[in-house]
Amino acid sequence: MCGIVGYSGGKNCVGIIMEGLKKLEYRGYDSAGIAFEETQGLDVLKAVGRVENLEKLVKSRKVKSNCAIAHTRWATHGKPCVLNSHPHTDCKGEVAIVHNGIIENYAELKAVLSKKGHKFASETDSEIIAHLIEEELKKQKDFFKAFVLAVKKLKGAYALAAAYKNAPGVICAAKKQSPLVIGKGDGEYYLASDVPAFLNYTNKAIFLEDGDLAKITPSSCEVFNLSGVKQNRKVNVIKWSSSAAQKGGYKHFMIKEIFDQPQATKDTISTLPADIKKAFGIAPAAAKKIKGLYIVACGTAYHAALSAKYVIEHFAKLPVEVETASEFKYRSINFQKNWLFIAVSQSGETADTLAALMNAKKAGLKTLSICNVVGSTITRASDYTVYTHCGPEISVASTKAFTSQLAVLYSFALHMARQHGVLGKAEFDKLYKEFQTLPELISQTLKDEQSVKKIAKEVYKSNSYIFLGRNASFPIALEGALKLKEISYLHAEGFAGGEIKHGPIAIIDKDMPVVALAPKGSLYEKMISSCQEVSARGAKLIIISNTPTKGAVLVPYSNEYLFPILAVIPLQLLAYYISDLRGREIDRPRNLAKSVTVE
Repeated sequence: MCGIVGYSGGKNCVGIIMEGLKKLEYRGYDSAGIAFEETQGLDVLKAVGRVENLEKLVKSRKVKSNCAIAHTRWATHGKPCVLNSHPHTDCKGEVAIVHNGIIENYAELKAVLSKKGHKFASETDSEIIAHLIEEELKKQKDFFKAFVLAVKKLKGAYALAAAYKNAPGVICAAKKQSPLVIGKGDGEYYLASDVPAFLNYTNKAIFLEDGDLAKITPSSCEVFNLSGVKQNRKVNVIKWSSSAAQKGGYKHFMIKEIFDQPQATKDTISTLPADIKKAFGIAPAAAKKIKGLYIVACGTAYHAALSAKYVIEHFAKLPVEVETASEFKYRSINFQKNWLFIAVSQSGETADTLAALMNAKKAGLKTLSICNVVGSTITRASDYTVYTHCGPEISVASTKAFTSQLAVLYSFALHMARQHGVLGKAEFDKLYKEFQTLPELISQTLKDEQSVKKIAKEVYKSNSYIFLGRNASFPIALEGALKLKEISYLHAEGFAGGEIKHGPIAIIDKDMPVVALAPKGSLYEKMISSCQEVSARGAKLIIISNTPTKGAVLVPYSNEYLFPILAVIPLQLLAYYISDLRGREIDRPRNLAKSVTVE
């Protein structure tokens, strides 16, 4: 949540900073601000609302600067207002900081600082950091050393950047449990919460690790740990271009990203070798020892994990436990020996998922992460990593990352089944060949966009929706409901098809659209029976199927365990068009952030 952008170099960076903040809008925010060096020292400008409001203020002041830090804030402590917006400064206005995360001991630190005469202008936990640095500068003239001493007093999560009036061109940065990446240019350095903020200017990225502190100048970037030991951090070359993050003529990023899915799955599948010995980085001997799986995730990724449970248990015959990370990390779990822990996260920075993964590592489990962001914290903490190759996903509501996660997990199920001898070579080859046609099957599914758009026009005025599914498609019903409520703000619920008569049918009437997933397979007739039950109550029934069914939106035929990846696409389109017809702000829904990096 929130976004940090910084620059130190030879250019007038104000336009660069504003552009960077806009690239981070997907993270969710309620205000924005910038601290910049000028002849007289440091100056700060802030505005509530969109980055455009800050940009107008900056332009009116005709700001020019070669070094600045900036921020988009999503309120955690204190209401959205100018005073609570970042950057925050010390008593003298000589130190400015921007911060993502939560300082857990801020009340204790604030009390100590207050006794020393410090005055606070905001209700935030973040402001105390500027005052801590100010206090250390009384004893230590070196800005970076004072910064390090201040950071050592913090408890909690943070991505942090600071500038000081008497240290021109210097930005100090620190990271713990919140993403922060440095961009390396020619005689300039960038700082951001995510790569898209500076990708127009450089594709060379240095991902900071937990406990890292960095000193950035126009000509250098030095990274240390909290003990003062210099760290060598790899310069990564980002392979996707900044143009991949543009709308490309689409009305919203979400609809663009829905149509990105054939390419995203193709790029992802192309990196998944069919060779058993190379799959997922797990040696065959180690794979054969795996007796079960914990899969942990949040939100949309959790639904991918739930669907994968059915797929893995069906093909590989391995027991699978799936749980939301926010619950898993607090439970007392009797971890099973030789079970593999799998973390699923688009950003690789999800705070709850990271905490759950660290608990699993402490228990001695091997860990595998499925992520979309190279070098993210979760991937660095994992024993094995598989990347989805989606490029940047800008819309808060995840679409292409979800289908690519499902693709990776489906491949994993087939490989585990082969390793454990459940699938013979011929059967594995047949299933994997079908799997490799997935990008084309998705392309075919998207060709029926107008059918879904027509349905959306028929039902968009309804205020409540139900989604039904069974087997591996039940979690897709949950995802369809989540997608709709995320961006439309309408009530939507997902249920297992067999559960409809155990309570939910009581709320069904002629005004209730019901979306049912009915693939041809082991439970097709049972699902059609549930459809008849809701239809008899007068509901507006919308069926998604891969076999000719009266009134159904058809997706291409596949086996019932590959069907979920195709079936979710009409649900994404339905959510999009209902929300668009209602005039919602689709890419940036209220109260939500793309990457949830605080608890």
